[in-house]
Amino acid sequence: MPKKGKAKNTLNKAKHTKLMNRKINKVKLEKQLHKERLKAIIKKVNEEKNNDE
Repeated sequence: MPKKGKAKNTLNKAKHTKLMNRKINKVKLEKQLHKERLKAIIKKVNEEKNNDE
């Protein structure tokens, strides 16, 4: 016989999914910002090289 009432662990699963998605988005954003910083540094160094020559 099925149990009456709400399903077990649905709240915990929903919270876990929400937190994991937040964590994944944070990591993606950090990687993207890191790449942008590196590109800016490389661009700046290349411009300085071209100016020196």
